[in-house]
Amino acid sequence: MPIARPKPNDPRAEASAADVAGGADPASKAASGTVGSTKSSGLSRYLPILVLLAALATAYMLGLHRYLSLQAFLDSRDVLKEWVSANVFLSGLGFILLYAGLVAVSFPAASLVTVASGFLFGWLIGGTLTVIGATLGATILFLAARTAFGDVLRKKSGGAIARFAAGFRDDAFAYLLILRLTPVLPFFVVNVAPAFFDVTLGTYVVTTFLGIIPGSMVYAFLGSGLDQALVNAGENDVSIGDLVTPEMTIALVGLAALAILGVVLKKTVLRKRAA
Repeated sequence: MPIARPKPNDPRAEASAADVAGGADPASKAASGTVGSTKSSGLSRYLPILVLLAALATAYMLGLHRYLSLQAFLDSRDVLKEWVSANVFLSGLGFILLYAGLVAVSFPAASLVTVASGFLFGWLIGGTLTVIGATLGATILFLAARTAFGDVLRKKSGGAIARFAAGFRDDAFAYLLILRLTPVLPFFVVNVAPAFFDVTLGTYVVTTFLGIIPGSMVYAFLGSGLDQALVNAGENDVSIGDLVTPEMTIALVGLAALAILGVVLKKTVLRKRAA
């Protein structure tokens, strides 16, 4: 019986012949494609956090830490205040973006910039701008950290990380809100820790926004009394200690009350968990 042969111009025959001639193995091709896509996926997971680290390094190389100091702010306070008064909307938007960037790259200037917001915008508007900017920046950092490190640290969690996990597992909303209200842990730690566990984006954003309102308002109120502090300091260099005027005692009492509130809430949640 004659054997059916593919037509000379059959594209399938030509492709098959080319594969055989080139020694191509379909299984090898599939495996190679899978490995390539896996490597690409792995690199893309770390890209957001690498971008933030590069931004932080760039900020230091450009000398941003020298401009975001108390003395540098005081030297240019009059110019800044005039510009803010003449460009309220633009300056407010710029402040939000600046604060978000500082928080996203964990630049150590949050307290100073919050104090400056109270001086430039007044404690209510300044505190509000701070809350918006801080929430935006913290959310960016949360998403970047969750993409890069979440799976790895979940597999290797232990010690302090395990204790964090228990709190988030039992009641993520209440636990994260307490961490925000209690000014004990560094802001960076509270920003990143939820990324290691199954905290939803909605829970993170809402608890961050609500939890940082009291502290932001207190620091902004501290900055609103800067003019009086400058009068008290006279010709001397101004330090953070000079901001503690009689009026600013209210702000310090507010911070103390905030710490006590956080402890009380934490004990309440722990008691309910034990019951």
